[in-house]
Amino acid sequence: MTKIISIANFKGGVGKTTTAINLAAALRDLGKKTLLIDVDPQANLTQSLGIKDGVERSIYDILHKEAFGEDNDLTAAIVKASGLDVIPSSLELANAELELASIYGREQILAQLTKSLNNYDFVFIDCPPAMGMLTINALVASDTVLLPLQAEFLPLKGVRNFLKHFDHIKRLNKKVKLLGFVLTKFDKRKKMNRHVKELLESEFSKDKVFKTHIRINIALANAQQKGMDIYSYDKNSNGAMDYKELAKEFLLKV
Repeated sequence: MTKIISIANFKGGVGKTTTAINLAAALRDLGKKTLLIDVDPQANLTQSLGIKDGVERSIYDILHKEAFGEDNDLTAAIVKASGLDVIPSSLELANAELELASIYGREQILAQLTKSLNNYDFVFIDCPPAMGMLTINALVASDTVLLPLQAEFLPLKGVRNFLKHFDHIKRLNKKVKLLGFVLTKFDKRKKMNRHVKELLESEFSKDKVFKTHIRINIALANAQQKGMDIYSYDKNSNGAMDYKELAKEFLLKV
């Protein structure tokens, strides 16, 4: 049965897109069939995998057609990039927030569409850094949510704000659960990093904080600049090793 995971945080620049891409790639290399859906109008995931503007179909085209009752198929928007299946975003997606506002059942549109994704083990949805209609659609469609964050105080504040809203989302999707927190750009030598990790564990329990931490690694940024996942770019880097360990821990949790 396909598991749908939203990757979310209200704070930008915390490794959300990097985690979506490379966790999916690590699971792919472990024999799992994965799909990435970019529902962020900034299209960082789409661009980080080298997908150019002007794709035939994007997630915007699919949401627009579904909202207005046109014949539709989510799988028609899937493209291949760096060996991964991806439903790309586009700048037009910024219009979706306004277009969906007046549609009956607007929170359920993506959930209806993802029912056709039966041949994947895991679908990862990269969310915008805000609780708008696109993020709500992603969470209502999801089984679990994964929150990457840097071990610093502003990202931690973003997590707390997100979880306040997440309690309301559970009224729309009773099955959705918090899978846990992934610490990114982590340096165990830094006192602040260790302190924020301890705060997370005390506030939300140790079980909710992944033991695998993603270390600072320039190869992760270079891979995105080249439009690749980390395994296509440098499978021997620290970033590749960290996401492989994260994938193994992820499989134990789900």
